[in-house]
Amino acid sequence: MGVVPIPMEVLASIRQNVSPNDRIGVGLIGCKGMGWNNLISMLKMSEIECVALCDIDDSVLNQRKSELEKLNTQPVLYKDYRKLLEDKNVDIVIIATPDHWHCLQMVDACTAGKHIFLEKPASNSVGEAEIMMAAAKKYKSIVQVNQWQRSQQHFKDAITYVHSGKLGTIAQTKAWMFNGHSILPKAENGIVPAGVNYQMWLGPASERPFNPNRFHYNFRWYWDYAGGLMTDWGVHLIDMVLLGMKPDMPQSVVSMGGHLAYPDDARQTPDTQTAVYQYKGFQMIWEHTMGRQYGHYGMNNGIAFIGSNGTLLLNRSGWEVRPEKDRSQPRMEGLAWQKKLDDGLDMHTQNLVQAIKAGDAAVLSCPIEAGANTAIHCHLGNIAYRTGRIEKPELGVKIRLKDRDSQLLLMPRYHHGWKIPAV
Repeated sequence: MGVVPIPMEVLASIRQNVSPNDRIGVGLIGCKGMGWNNLISMLKMSEIECVALCDIDDSVLNQRKSELEKLNTQPVLYKDYRKLLEDKNVDIVIIATPDHWHCLQMVDACTAGKHIFLEKPASNSVGEAEIMMAAAKKYKSIVQVNQWQRSQQHFKDAITYVHSGKLGTIAQTKAWMFNGHSILPKAENGIVPAGVNYQMWLGPASERPFNPNRFHYNFRWYWDYAGGLMTDWGVHLIDMVLLGMKPDMPQSVVSMGGHLAYPDDARQTPDTQTAVYQYKGFQMIWEHTMGRQYGHYGMNNGIAFIGSNGTLLLNRSGWEVRPEKDRSQPRMEGLAWQKKLDDGLDMHTQNLVQAIKAGDAAVLSCPIEAGANTAIHCHLGNIAYRTGRIEKPELGVKIRLKDRDSQLLLMPRYHHGWKIPAV
């Protein structure tokens, strides 16, 4: 996502002394990549103190411990997240593990009475998303999903504009990611790296030999653990469509694609995919492809609300409105590019702390209900890709899909003795 953590020396210089009574203890589960970025964002608030780190990789744990020492911080180190959840000094848990762990760890954190900052996508399946919403409700947990665009001012301004009605009738929306990822060459199975608890990394996922292509960042390209670009970037961009249009479940979803950009790629998930969601009154089109960086409207990623009066274009850099014309006469006043003004991740972590201090989950920019809803839409797109068209998902207490193969993909099977949480 392009986040660049500030140097620890700079972070140390901006942190101020805070009374022990005002400190909020944070424990991080999954210390590489976005987990670390999330922690650094939180540590910009002086009342936040990192009291615990958990990771299955000793090299990652030791590296992060060394970096935190520059802040005169000595967190307790864990390799089993359940032990971290027993730590009474932990008030907030950052969950930044691979997607297949999110449901178990979030439900366990709710049970332990922790506040939660949950990395996106909220869940790795439709069924898990439903369980996670039920857990947050049962335990009255404050859970912020890291779809941080909801906290960034220019996204909020753009969505407010969509809600104003000025665009006219919006019959179509688009969300897309033309990603510059290069090919992932196939790799042989290998030896588990020293200091890595691979069985704990697998957790509830299927037993597999260790393969470097499935580990750390690249886990997101394998169905056992994640949903490819649809759930990696789709949750951010599709989320803005859902926020702008406020639809119910789609009436139908159709998706197609495959390994078209890189036919010999090692990834399981498609490098090229188009999904069409039909709602009452409008449709949403999701598109992604790898190895190409020139997307729609000159933007490699973005969202478009296409109205009868004009089109609103939006991405992480800013937004604008391009009017439709009757011959040379514009149907509405256009709006020049509005640049971003703030750091979305920082605004999002601040929003979580505000909600915690207020004791009110309604303050959250992206509560679990919103994050789960977006994840469900993305999972439906992937189920349609894997099985064919989805017609009229039935909504009751739980989503039901008519096609048997699709129904089987609603909930994963857990392995290695791990059980799907009962809430």
